[in-house]
Amino acid sequence: QVQLVESGGGLVQAGGSLSLSCAASGSILSINDMGYYRQAPGKQRELVAAISRGGNSNYADSVKGRFTVSRDNARNTVYLQMNSLRPEDTAVYYCSARAISTGSIHWDNYWGQGTQVTVSS
Repeated sequence: QVQLVESGGGLVQAGGSLSLSCAASGSILSINDMGYYRQAPGKQRELVAAISRGGNSNYADSVKGRFTVSRDNARNTVYLQMNSLRPEDTAVYYCSARAISTGSIHWDNYWGQGTQVTVSS
């Protein structure tokens, strides 16, 4: 199995910055895409940013130019740097990874526990 442990998040004023990180551990054979989703109250979970093992990234239109996703393959860790935060960025942010564990024959999607990001106006 693969476990994702998130850190970071918290409360910040509009215009401020926060950073998130997420480390994968466990019986990992390989990790493909990693990234972050978010879910605001009463809304569906949405993709924020994702990055492939090779470093190709994609972003939700609402965060382009403000958020940067990166990863360290040697440490199985993904990072999300969030700048120019807005109140509408307030949500629970979930780390995700598509990985295959040792002894498995298929890829699975794994999720972190979620971390709250609150942006005050």
